[in-house]
Order: sequence, then structure tokens, then C-alpha cells
Amino acid sequence: MTDKKILKKGSLDELIKKLKSGGKRVYAPVDKGGKILFNEVDSAAAMAADYVQTTLSAKDVILPRCEEMMRFTTGQGTVAMEKEPDMPPSAVVIGVRPCDARSLAVVNAVYLTDYNDTLYKSKIDNTTIIGISCAKCDEYCFCTSVNGSPGGTEGSDILLTEVEGGNYLAEIVTEKGKALAAAAPELFTAAGNEDKEKHLADVKVQFDIKAVTAKLPDMFDAGVWITQSLRCIGCGTCSYVCPACTCFDIQDETDGNRGVRLRCWDSCGFGQFTLHTSGHNPREVQSQRWRQRIMHKFSYQPDQLQVTGCVGCGRCSRACPVDMNILEHIKDIFEAK
Repeated sequence: MTDKKILKKGSLDELIKKLKSGGKRVYAPVDKGGKILFNEVDSAAAMAADYVQTTLSAKDVILPRCEEMMRFTTGQGTVAMEKEPDMPPSAVVIGVRPCDARSLAVVNAVYLTDYNDTLYKSKIDNTTIIGISCAKCDEYCFCTSVNGSPGGTEGSDILLTEVEGGNYLAEIVTEKGKALAAAAPELFTAAGNEDKEKHLADVKVQFDIKAVTAKLPDMFDAGVWITQSLRCIGCGTCSYVCPACTCFDIQDETDGNRGVRLRCWDSCGFGQFTLHTSGHNPREVQSQRWRQRIMHKFSYQPDQLQVTGCVGCGRCSRACPVDMNILEHIKDIFEAK
């Protein structure tokens, strides 16, 4: 059961300092030359303000763009592990938007279904998410069309919604959230009958996600994929800003008989992503790769993992250098006869 408290204006700074003094690393959105990025912070004053969405999500706090999986040595036809990664430090991520918090369900479904990825699990288990509801949106936001909400609690351990007087309504959702609040009880006071809905952005539903998911299997050979992909240059920007993309490549870098194994983000939009050693590429043109991206998120994952691989954050459309707008494309698919 969600416990509701009030975190008073100014107490967020005290909370951050208390978390830091307790040995936790605290990450929050920071303005870096106009780009809103998650960085480690020491105070609330360092946090960015008055933005719709961060440029990149907080995903790389838990699933870094490039991370060391192990170190090894080779010799005489043998390979020996030299060093496993250190246990990640306990971290708190503040300022995660509800759409991004929901994306953790997608990443968890990929990395913790059938096989538990111990490297990823060690990070997610040691990370507490403090979300902040969306008070405004822009033309790229469509969280409500994929069953989200600008004030949804899914994925957050604590969700903060700014209410009257600059105070926050704190919805304490999980055991992690309860433990964090219990560590600073003097900062949280009893909540009254605050109505958070009137403080949330008005994000209109623009398509029926169930209808899109149901329609896609019969559209595999449709001409829409060619039409929609004509502008795509295969740069992978959409994948790299997406909080729910999970594709990766594993590379070994060696120096003599010593080496390090790295896991790095990858993208199904890249021409070499499915290139076989034989030289055959089952997705040899960009329209096939664009089809894979949409089918994966809106058909394959719902069918196989019971999650929709898109949370409606709109980052891919904001960041695309050639204006590939995923919302417009999904609406075209929804409205196709």
C-alpha cells in the first residue's frame, strides 16, 4: 500500500545531503550547456529546473553505455578470469520522470527473465528511484497512449509531485522507498487530502495501443515501412536516447595476454547489427531495420515479455536529426486500413 507524505520545500536539499552523508551516490538532472543529463550531485541547487524531459534517461546509471564485465588472462590455450566487477555502490536517482521509471519494467523483463543478469541485477538492487511527476509536456509526449501517466508511480520507489507552496506530495511505493523515508523521518510529514491530478500535465491519448499491437503482425510486408524509413540515416540516435532499448554488443579488448570484456549499447538501426559472419544480412536495408524497431517494441515484446517496449517519452523524436517522429508513425499505423 502506498504511503503518502509531504516533503516540504527546501527539504529535498536536506534529503540529498543526508543520503550523501550515509554513503550513497546521488544522481539528478543537471543542465550541461542546455542538455539535461543525469550527473552525481551534492545538493538540490545543482539540479536542473523547468524542463519537460531530460536529454538522456537515467538508464545508464544502472545499465551504462559501456561497462566492464570482467578482466581475464590468456595463455597456453587457456583463459582465466582475473577480476570480476566490483559490487556497485548504493545509489539514489532523483528526478526520474514517470515514463522513464516505467521503462525499468522493460529492461528488467529483458535482463531478469529466464536468466538473471547478475551484473545488471547488482545495480538495480542497489539503486533507489525517486521520481518526479510531470507538470508540463510537449508535442512529443505520449505516455498516456502506452498506458502510462504523467503522475504514474510504476517503477518509482518514491514519487514526488509538486503541490501548493512548492512542497512535494511524496508517494512512498516500495520497501526501498520506505527504508529511505525512514532514514530521514524528520523531513517527511503527514499528508492531507492533496489532489495531485490538478498539478499534472495534460497528455492526450492519441492512439489505441491494443489496436496497434493487434494490427502489427499482419503488417510485416506492408509498404509503410519503406515510406516511413525513407529519411532514416541509421545513426542509432533513437536507440541511444531511449530508456527502454536494451540491445548490446560484447567486445574483448586485449593487450598481450591480458584483456577486458566490455558490454556496450548497440542499436538494431545499425547496418551491421544483424550482419552474419558469412556476409549475409537478413536486414540489409533500412526499411527492414525500421520495421524491426517498431515490431520489437509494439508487437514482439508485448507478446513474449508482456511489456510494451516504448514508454512514450518522445526522446527519439526530439533527438532525431532527420525528424523521424515515432508518434506520427505509430498514428499512421493505427489509422492504416
